Amino acid sequence: MTTQNQEDADRKRAEMRAIDILDPNNQIGNRLRSFYAAAQDEAIPDRFLDLLEKLDQAERLASAKVSD
Repeated sequence: MTTQNQEDADRKRAEMRAIDILDPNNQIGNRLRSFYAAAQDEAIPDRFLDLLEKLDQAERLASAKVSD
């Protein structure tokens, strides 16, 4: 790639970044990704884990009754 082609490519990338920054949909997408990442990092509350365990037990009992 020639130096001129590289400079043109760099300029186009910079222009696209400027457009992306000003695009409201891009801003919303960035915030949603940030929110999702933060939610993924949160610990699952013990109460919720207990409820899931109770649900698993109820499903196992129901499936055992059906198979009998």
